[in-house]
Amino acid sequence: MLAQLSWLLACFGMAQARIGYFWHISDLHLDTIYSTDGDIYKSCWQLARSVPGSSSNAVSEAPGHFGHYNCDSPWSLIESAVKTMKAKQGDNVEFVLWTGDALSHSAQPLSEQKQHEILRNITDLLGRSFSSQFIFPVLGHEDGSGSYQRLGELWRHWLPSEALVTFDQGGYYSIEQTKSRLRIVALNTNFMRLDPDPDPRASLSLRWPAEYFAEPKASVSSSTGEDELLAEQQWLWLEEVLSKSRDKQETVYIVGHMPPGVDERHLGPQQHNQLIFTERNNRRYLEMVRKYASVIQGQFFGHLHSDTFRLIYDAKGNPISWLMIAPSVVPRKAGIGSSNNPALRLYKFDTGSGQVLDYTQFWLDLPLANRAHEPTWQPEYNLTHYYALPEISAVALHNFAERFTGTDLSWFTRYHRANAVRYQSGAACQGLCMLNHYCAITRLDYDEFRLCLEKEQLPLQGRAPALGSSMIPTSWSWLLAVFYGLRGISGLLRWWGGGRCNNCHNQRI
Repeated sequence: MLAQLSWLLACFGMAQARIGYFWHISDLHLDTIYSTDGDIYKSCWQLARSVPGSSSNAVSEAPGHFGHYNCDSPWSLIESAVKTMKAKQGDNVEFVLWTGDALSHSAQPLSEQKQHEILRNITDLLGRSFSSQFIFPVLGHEDGSGSYQRLGELWRHWLPSEALVTFDQGGYYSIEQTKSRLRIVALNTNFMRLDPDPDPRASLSLRWPAEYFAEPKASVSSSTGEDELLAEQQWLWLEEVLSKSRDKQETVYIVGHMPPGVDERHLGPQQHNQLIFTERNNRRYLEMVRKYASVIQGQFFGHLHSDTFRLIYDAKGNPISWLMIAPSVVPRKAGIGSSNNPALRLYKFDTGSGQVLDYTQFWLDLPLANRAHEPTWQPEYNLTHYYALPEISAVALHNFAERFTGTDLSWFTRYHRANAVRYQSGAACQGLCMLNHYCAITRLDYDEFRLCLEKEQLPLQGRAPALGSSMIPTSWSWLLAVFYGLRGISGLLRWWGGGRCNNCHNQRI
């Protein structure tokens, strides 16, 4: 009897041990020059003098202690986020995914030494808070210009020696979890990036404080032969790692800063702001995931500062893999005037198989925190409950995304509320905006995304249904007709061009 009881208790313990948790944080964008006496129209900096004729001469609100929607993060915001992670879950976490962009958007002119010091301060904060856990960092495009070897030395206490070999070479690595057959594959997505066109007005917008030694340089492609070689080495390495994982029956998490596909919050003919990878790298990544979808349990990215997800389909249009894109800690979203509240994400997963079971999104009401002088991070939502999902899988997420095309707009309203972490922009997301989100989620291939937009707006070139018609709007075409009538938004999309589409049908699984 005692032996049977011991066996049952052991089985119960094993079952309990299979449930684990990990944090995902992204896009901290720490600005060491942030000041509560600063100008919210000039990065919340306290400038020596204002630029003549600029909007900073007008009376404006003061930046809050924990940040402002126009600005990068003060130290107080970063510190409160990490303290919250520790307070909410303690040491009951398997690891922390830190998906890049620790430095301010304005940190480029800083010396390499200063950039390294800022990264070290954040690293020390995380190390003190999670002393017994592994933290897995990946490189963003705002993580300094230092050598991979120097960054590897900074993170050596988190990365085993075999991971440091490839990190020192190109900023990427993989780690096998000792408690399971789960492998974490951390990519350097900077090799895949499509560099945006430089804005010649950027350098005229600020008078840089003395701590910055130079005006910002234009962001232009500076890919060298060595960079291209390193990029190709990463692709070959990734294929080798995924192939070996399949042979060894491992499961894999792919982790990176920039995701494939397009930015769902960018509308209109702004190709270099909307696309993320180069077309070749985007296609190559999708082909890789399709080939090894059987071992890829999850993909985790940041960069967009928004709360969203992506789906990858096979050649027959069946959903086979998903990506989660976590919102940022920083409240600022550069370039498009769409900010967000700060956010953290806690995943629940099966430590044996790596299957993601759920996540809880935490958020900070930034205006309230500034008024109360207290950062009260609270749960925003639980994924499976909020979206009524039976599980986290490509099929379940596909079926949820298809609800966006129906007559019940409440599901998209829920999604869009979470997309900017409850930030109230005042602008409704309807018609083309809704379609852009849907196509970005379900069409990661650039040609398929273009055709998804074009296909659903084609009826707008003909006769729109009368508003009094008894016909029920059951597709994007009808929704867009109602919202836009005959205003000819197809001209807005003409710049995309054509292309063949192997996966532009909607199917419910």
